[in-house]
Amino acid sequence: MMDIEAKRLRRLPPYMLGALKSQTHQMRRDGIDVIDFGMGNPDLRTPQHIIDKLCEAANDERNHRYSVSKGIYNLRREIAWHYERRFNVSIDPEHEAVAVIGTKEGLSHLALALIDEGDIALVPDPSYPIHMYSVVIAGGSVISVPLREENDFIPDLSIIMKDIYPKPKVLLLSFPHNPTGAVVDLAFFEEIAQYAKKHDILVVHDLAYADLTYDGYQAPSFLQAKGAKDVGVEFMSLSKSHSMAGWRTGFCVGNRRVIEALARLKSYYDYGMFAPVQIASIVALRTDEHIIKETVEVYRERRDVLVDGLRRIGWNIPLPKGTMFAWAPIPEPFVEMGSMKFAQKLLTEANVCVSPGIGFGARGEGYVRFSLVENEDRIRQAVRQIRRSLNLSTAPKTATGEEPQP
Repeated sequence: MMDIEAKRLRRLPPYMLGALKSQTHQMRRDGIDVIDFGMGNPDLRTPQHIIDKLCEAANDERNHRYSVSKGIYNLRREIAWHYERRFNVSIDPEHEAVAVIGTKEGLSHLALALIDEGDIALVPDPSYPIHMYSVVIAGGSVISVPLREENDFIPDLSIIMKDIYPKPKVLLLSFPHNPTGAVVDLAFFEEIAQYAKKHDILVVHDLAYADLTYDGYQAPSFLQAKGAKDVGVEFMSLSKSHSMAGWRTGFCVGNRRVIEALARLKSYYDYGMFAPVQIASIVALRTDEHIIKETVEVYRERRDVLVDGLRRIGWNIPLPKGTMFAWAPIPEPFVEMGSMKFAQKLLTEANVCVSPGIGFGARGEGYVRFSLVENEDRIRQAVRQIRRSLNLSTAPKTATGEEPQP
């Protein structure tokens, strides 16, 4: 039989994060109650006023026609206003903003618009898989930028371009960072903007977790850095902050040449989001701040329950300041198992699903990722089941600095 797979498909490895998900589904079909921290799939309900606007718009037959690939103008204008209000960044809605059918789609299509066969992209390792594989699918080559725990998982600019030939075309970043939870300040982005201009490289920043920050930390936008729009673009999403993951709505803003390239490519691929979703997204961007803070508080409480609980049973993990994830180094007695086998151990022995670090790149080995998508009672139950499976010694302190209770 003829070989039907394209070369680009053969460059993609098995999706490791999907293997444990399939096993979780099978266990649940078999009647086993699996507590699932694997996929970063928000379980919270979309705020009611956004749902109401969707229903209202969907009942208007004018909204059932093809939409606009780059997003209706009113949505792009609202995106620009959002950046002005939040970051004091000026965005031209006509030339510097495009709506995307979720950031994952946007990143994938942007790679097709920017990357030719043989072009090089610099991508952190570990990272969210599409950051790397969008480049691979487009025919480009990826050079990994190591994120090390001793550097707080922040890339070292001094070694990024060292001994790389030909010159990379794109640098892809994402802070707050999935999976490590690392965060940066505006000074870091100022350095990145200067660095990109010096080396004539495009920056693509994924700000998916802009709102999910804790303990007083506020995530800056890359576009706040001086000259950032000259060298790059930024993606944002409503999936996490507004619990709209299934709606698939996000946007890309910044350098007009890059935005116009993305819009041009998208015009051949799609007619944009369903118009009522775009109209409801306008309302989402106007959501009162207290509603977003309530969502953030839910994730903060879950974070504290998980980290405190694991520390009490002897699994000492750091307290993330951003994202909806906890990046956990594998306990010392189990390090040699590797992250995939360790994750399978938790799944089969504790009925708890986590994501193996190796699924986020070679430097993710030695870690697993918890997604904060189960409620506090389920998190406490998971900790009890993990304790029975791992039988670790008691940790000295909890995440809040308290002595552990017996």
